[in-house]
Amino acid sequence: MLQDSNIRQLLGSLPPISLDEMSGIKLMNRTDTKFVTSKQQLMGLLELAQGKYFAQQIEDNRIANYRTVYWDTPEYRFFLEHHNGRAHRQKIRVRTYLDSDLTFLEIKTKNNHGRTKKKRITVASQDRQSLIDAGGDEFCDRLTHVTTADIQQTVQNRFQRITLVNTGKTERLTIDFNVTFHNFETERDAGTGDLVIIELKRDGNVFSPVLDILRQLRIHPSGFSKYCIGSVLTNEQLKTNLFKPKLVKIGKLSGQTFSL
Repeated sequence: MLQDSNIRQLLGSLPPISLDEMSGIKLMNRTDTKFVTSKQQLMGLLELAQGKYFAQQIEDNRIANYRTVYWDTPEYRFFLEHHNGRAHRQKIRVRTYLDSDLTFLEIKTKNNHGRTKKKRITVASQDRQSLIDAGGDEFCDRLTHVTTADIQQTVQNRFQRITLVNTGKTERLTIDFNVTFHNFETERDAGTGDLVIIELKRDGNVFSPVLDILRQLRIHPSGFSKYCIGSVLTNEQLKTNLFKPKLVKIGKLSGQTFSL
């Protein structure tokens, strides 16, 4: 709790940026890079970000709360696409922005060139009928060739997010922490302790202040899928061999030991 309090204090010292101002930041030639670290290192990052970044603020809040439910086929098609290293892969999720009570059905597609695209539609809630009523069958079939009848809820996560924008407004940085998981099939829960997941979204290869900060803190790029990690932590029947090295790494950062 003390670390969370210190994170909030450091975040509060950054100048704010509103959602309206954020909407003007168009990253047309976007590249995404993920990093994993700890809350202790995050405090160092926020200290070094002073004078270089804005913090997104909605009303009086700088930390947003999310709930996401992932959907997959009974054979775990989307999980296995990622685990097996398929270059072109997809995920279906329903994400609720808890502070604004907005919910979207989203499909993420990573193509053969490593680019990730996200398409979404508004839905009333997380349940299957809401997806159908919003046109989710046509939406999913067009993009993934499955409908809501072919998929089921598999894993839920909840987390908190900080969003930073550099003063040049050429990049966004999302910082996720306090991530927890619930598996609908096994009814198992799991948490990630002090783990922090950072994703840098920037406009092409322009200068990035945070890359210098991350190098200074010795935080290196590392892929991380909340769906896949949440799945293997809560369902021991899934194929996990390719994720074991990553689980060792995130276990050290989170202060936990994950047994598979």
